Amino acid sequence: MGMMLAVSPHPAHAAPALPGVGASDARSIVNPDTPPWSALGRVQTALGGRCTGFLIAPNVVETAAHCLYLPKTGRYIQPGDVHFLRAYSRGRYAAHARVGRFLVPPGYDPRNEATTAAYDRATLFLDAPVADKQQTLEVAQALPEPETPVAIGGYEQDYQEILIRDQNCHVTAIVSDQAGRPMIAHDCAATRGSSGAPVLTRQGDHWVALGIQALANPGRGGVAAPLSQ
Repeated sequence: MGMMLAVSPHPAHAAPALPGVGASDARSIVNPDTPPWSALGRVQTALGGRCTGFLIAPNVVETAAHCLYLPKTGRYIQPGDVHFLRAYSRGRYAAHARVGRFLVPPGYDPRNEATTAAYDRATLFLDAPVADKQQTLEVAQALPEPETPVAIGGYEQDYQEILIRDQNCHVTAIVSDQAGRPMIAHDCAATRGSSGAPVLTRQGDHWVALGIQALANPGRGGVAAPLSQ
């Protein structure tokens, strides 16, 4: 297991709780060089955008599609302006590559997130491999059952330079976007910046990615786009 340090509690008179985290912060810092966290990295753009992503193959990354959308232009960013920094921590990273191309499901509309959130995912094809196959994550082939133990980790707005996780949480329900497509609801603490992070579960001796973090709740928890569809 990776090194885990307690995150400093919020002061008594701190600002309101962050979306997705709630009043009691269950997150902790994790060593990004240890599995399964070594499959994660920071997705960042030439325009300053930052999200989380994870490897499903040595040169293939999954992230949230809304991270690549530019509201001012109504278009997606150019692939070459997107970078993936694997195992990023405080300016250092295990490997870096640019995105050569990416695919977004045709059913996703970033202007209508509530109706199409189940398709809020983007597959990034890097211009070079950044890991060995053993350092990538397996993708789930089916939706999880409620109460399945899960974990989530990402580069979040209040800890942008380090990888932070909550690994003591569960699937709370299989819900739907407004079009009726299934999504994975969970009670993991994760806020802005965790978009694109994997919702993970342990199966035997390995970790499996169930879904991609898409939305944070007003309180603790969020909703993920399933990888099984």
